[in-house]
Amino acid sequence: MAVVNMDMERARFNMIEQQIRPWQVLDPAVLDMLGEVRREDFVPDALKALAFADLELPIGNGQTMLQPKIEARLLQELAVRNTDIVLEVGTGSGYMAALLASQAEYVFSVEIDPLLAENARRRLQQAGVVNVTVETGDASRGWSGPSPYDVIIISGSLPELPDVFLQQLKVGGRLVAFIGEAPVMEARLIVRTDEQAYKTRNLFETVVMPLTSRQRAGFVF
Repeated sequence: MAVVNMDMERARFNMIEQQIRPWQVLDPAVLDMLGEVRREDFVPDALKALAFADLELPIGNGQTMLQPKIEARLLQELAVRNTDIVLEVGTGSGYMAALLASQAEYVFSVEIDPLLAENARRRLQQAGVVNVTVETGDASRGWSGPSPYDVIIISGSLPELPDVFLQQLKVGGRLVAFIGEAPVMEARLIVRTDEQAYKTRNLFETVVMPLTSRQRAGFVF
């Protein structure tokens, strides 16, 4: 068991040093979080050996976890604070919710797939994460909940961002989303600067799975 734990810790260290830092993720708070939140606890048992690989890992029902470096970069750009209320669209494995929860006051995470939602709840509970609520539903057109939110993160790609998400962002709030369709997508950071104004910055190009919605049946996170 000690050898396995040592191997996991070495793989975690290598992930941070060889994947995360070269992607210009240098915020000490983010790096510490990645060292403390156990990614392997949110990976299907059969794939634990690949928990820290630079890959999108399948988590069931055709869905995947984002690459570690993408998760880390988004977290750095969002600069989550301990007073922030966060909306995550697409819970997936629950790992990103756990990362967000380690920095935020509270995270509301919405997953359209009931089985994935239940698995994420179980993993978060086993990990001792108490400031996350995983709800089952379609949040592809926003999620009223306790809106407006300080932070919104959309884990799957969208052809374009529905305006409702901008309306559900507080002034000073930050949103990250993947916008476009394969093979051309961009991760974007949007900051609400006042009631009527937003500032947008393109972060990097990538390709991720489309966001599942009732309107886009057959697509997955």
